[in-house]
Amino acid sequence: MLAGRLRRAVGQAMFKKILVANRGEIARRVILACRELGVASVAIYSDADAGAPWVRLADESYPLHGVTATETYLNQEAIFRVARLCAADAVHPGYGFLSENPAFAAACAEHDLVFIGPRPEVMQLMGSKSAARELAQANHVPVVPGLDGAGMTDTELATAVEDVGYPLLIKASAGGGGKGMRVVSAPNELAGALRLARGEALSSFGDDHILIERYLENVHHVEIQVLGDTHGNLVHLFERECSIQRRHQKIIEESPAPVIDNDGVRQEMAEAAVRLAAAAGYENAGTVEFVFADGGQFYFLEMNTRLQVEHPVTEMITGIDLAVWQIRVAAGEVLPFTQEDISRRGHAIECRIYAEDPAQGFLPSTGVLAVYQRPSGPGVRVEDGVESGSEVTPYYDPMLAKLITWGQDRPEAIRKMVQALRDMVVLGVTTNIPYLLAILDEPHFVAGQTPTSFLQDYMPDWSAAVEFNEDILLAAAAFELLQGGGARKVGGQDGASGANGEPPDPWTTLPAWRNVEP
Repeated sequence: MLAGRLRRAVGQAMFKKILVANRGEIARRVILACRELGVASVAIYSDADAGAPWVRLADESYPLHGVTATETYLNQEAIFRVARLCAADAVHPGYGFLSENPAFAAACAEHDLVFIGPRPEVMQLMGSKSAARELAQANHVPVVPGLDGAGMTDTELATAVEDVGYPLLIKASAGGGGKGMRVVSAPNELAGALRLARGEALSSFGDDHILIERYLENVHHVEIQVLGDTHGNLVHLFERECSIQRRHQKIIEESPAPVIDNDGVRQEMAEAAVRLAAAAGYENAGTVEFVFADGGQFYFLEMNTRLQVEHPVTEMITGIDLAVWQIRVAAGEVLPFTQEDISRRGHAIECRIYAEDPAQGFLPSTGVLAVYQRPSGPGVRVEDGVESGSEVTPYYDPMLAKLITWGQDRPEAIRKMVQALRDMVVLGVTTNIPYLLAILDEPHFVAGQTPTSFLQDYMPDWSAAVEFNEDILLAAAAFELLQGGGARKVGGQDGASGANGEPPDPWTTLPAWRNVEP
């Protein structure tokens, strides 16, 4: 149990109204956190998202006309206009979009709005991989061997990286998500990789500053959740392992990390994360990311200055509501618990449900969700922003939902996840659910052997098995009949509709059949 030492900073009061500057499942998550605190919530939505369930959930909602991210969720002028109109006193950015934009955070203050996140200057510092790397080194946090490519020509870099050693990883200093990232196996590949990495970094982040590091193989992605208030208190909430990735983007996350079997190493990594966050003067929720190598050695990777997609697994094992505490910290409250008060219990796993086809290079799938049904049960949690009838458009990230399960141990959490995925119904678009089930059944995953190369190593040629049974064929026949797909009409007329173009009536279709009982 957490200590009940609830304290409120002198002169501070909870917000009255929060504008949620995001969409989809994270917008719904923040709106629910507002409800828990008795704070009014305001949703913004694009033309493509009009009528979405999270829009209806909010206390107020306002349109941002357009469909692209630039026209809507990245449109700072339009967002501030809504904030003035609804008299919001704070903005929660969620993740993605403007969540790690220090200029937006600074502009919030100029518009008399509290930005629910770290201070702009801290976001700026930790958002730069090169500056964060320097800060880590200054505070005795291990970093991957490498160098900063700022101001260096390709010729100079080719000479300098000889001391780093191949293979190399080139990555953009200003961004993440795998953009501007290239693996270089040999010297003759360096020039081309530099050109591509710089070009992608410039187009994605407006900055072609790159870093070069030793590319470590057979490593795991392990991150530490931190939470700090505005009064100097900073704690960690243990680690998450996020090594199952496609295109450098996570699809399965869990806590505790199965790769760590030494509590001493776990504690050392957590202390390093807190030390780095404290050196940056960090406030609110954030995540310090590491690569974890064989032998227990770990290296600082970067810091995400926002709420993470995978935050629910931490909430499930600690009982601490991160979204709620983001708001409470931003309102000036003091954390009522110390590091000694925080403990973890059991094991949690999160699977990201995407509208995409893993068998076709993870090609996004668009369309209307004809049927969407959540799984439920003890230890099962779903976070989503869709419902039956929702349209999956090409304008935004194709993630539909996050499915989280909790168990007393990892095998139980996996069993619950398998059942929950089987119970989840998503019809109308192709999803990665069969792919996730295949991962969970793979022997190396079951054994906890999940390096970042897992999908390439163990599932390179995966394809979905197509199975037809009697229930599926009967359902397809019923759907075809109800839609009028070539059904025979009364009087022997063929077609897709009845008289006057109305939909076919299954009670009068096929006249030889009669309903003889209620």
